[in-house]
Amino acid sequence: MIYCFIADHRHEFRVSKMCSTLGVSKSGFYEWMGRTDTPQKHRKEKMKNQIRQIHKQSKGRYGSPKITAILRQNGMRTSERTVTRYMKEMGLRSNTVKKYKATTHSKHNLPVYPNLLDQHFTVSQRGEVWVSDITYVHTQAGWLYLATVMDLFSRRIIGWAMSDRMTKALVIRALKRAFQTQTPTPGLIHHSDRGSQYAALDYQALLRAHGIRTSMSRKGNCYDNACIESFHSIIKKELIHHENYATRTEASMSILEYIVSFYNYERIHSYLNYLSPIEFEKRYA
Repeated sequence: MIYCFIADHRHEFRVSKMCSTLGVSKSGFYEWMGRTDTPQKHRKEKMKNQIRQIHKQSKGRYGSPKITAILRQNGMRTSERTVTRYMKEMGLRSNTVKKYKATTHSKHNLPVYPNLLDQHFTVSQRGEVWVSDITYVHTQAGWLYLATVMDLFSRRIIGWAMSDRMTKALVIRALKRAFQTQTPTPGLIHHSDRGSQYAALDYQALLRAHGIRTSMSRKGNCYDNACIESFHSIIKKELIHHENYATRTEASMSILEYIVSFYNYERIHSYLNYLSPIEFEKRYA
């Protein structure tokens, strides 16, 4: 009992001395101590709400780097470390999933072409370089093959096609869609791997008819076509590996929505200064 009295007395003495030094009353100090809603707490809750909203809008695809970039674009000063801590407190994390991706078949007797791109993935304007590739999607009804064409300037997907067969007709349909999206400019380079679909005479004839130069990856070099392979990795991590498609039609509609509604128009890229491909084209065209 005596010990508690002495401890309380010492506490009151320290509080009185501190209040005297700061020029505030003891009652004001205790009122401040009892407040639950401080400016710091209000700012933290506001930031958490924005983090939660951004994470939800991205369907859980964004982690702390992209969320931090969006917060800064919205005028909120913060660090990636702080966003990471708040996300951990809320139990939020990026839901992307990594899995193995197969490549196209390159064992054939068709002509192959030199690597004009040579891993120079930074270009100054639209229509300088298009890159293409094929990947596959599992459904309960069997494989669905996705062929895409990307404009390297903005990383925008300008052509795509899907089919139950991985044929030259598939990549030709993707290329023709790219022609509809963006008229080829003189000197345009089309880069792909050495797959038989891209080496096919019909495909190459279509490129020549539009004045497009052919570039192909070197044999066994997975980095020569890294940008379009990166897109296929992204769409699998952010969408496909989270789904269990019953039919190819279901998968096709899901993938189409991702490309058109999310990837091209909304998904931000660190390479593009955290802008979407469409927004990047608008600002830098």
